[in-house]
Amino acid sequence: MKFPKTYTKKGDCVNVIIETPYKSRNKFDYDKESSLFKFSKVIPTGMEFPCEMGFIRHTKGEDGDPLDALVLMDELTYPGCLVESRLLGVIKATQQEKGKKEERNDRFILVPANMKEYDHLQSVSDLNKSKVQAITCFFENYNKAEEKIFKLIEVAGAKEAHKLIKKSKV
Repeated sequence: MKFPKTYTKKGDCVNVIIETPYKSRNKFDYDKESSLFKFSKVIPTGMEFPCEMGFIRHTKGEDGDPLDALVLMDELTYPGCLVESRLLGVIKATQQEKGKKEERNDRFILVPANMKEYDHLQSVSDLNKSKVQAITCFFENYNKAEEKIFKLIEVAGAKEAHKLIKKSKV
């Protein structure tokens, strides 16, 4: 079976595999052993994922997992859905579990490549500041509920996001 590469034929777009849909309280994770998407948990009442949450194919972050991808969409997809996505930027952050070393755990912000409604968005700076703030706040609170610490380093544009992806390709 042939799997899609990190970058698409368009060159500036990446393949994102959705794990958890927008507005879901159910969290799903890709299980490498079974090649299926496994129900992980229900996140706390009052919380929901602020966008489609997934990972960028053939990458590996400092935490050993594929790079986290946040795809901004108006409609829901489903676990396992492949979305060709255009990078807007990256939320550079660290994450730390109790008793463990602090690790980089960036969140890449993207939009679907074939969604005309988002053609005007070229960089994370084109987004409403409250949208990026809401995403960051979600991860701070989500991690706090898991007894982890999420710290924002900075929000950077597409050029920096591409550099980080290319460094993390496997």
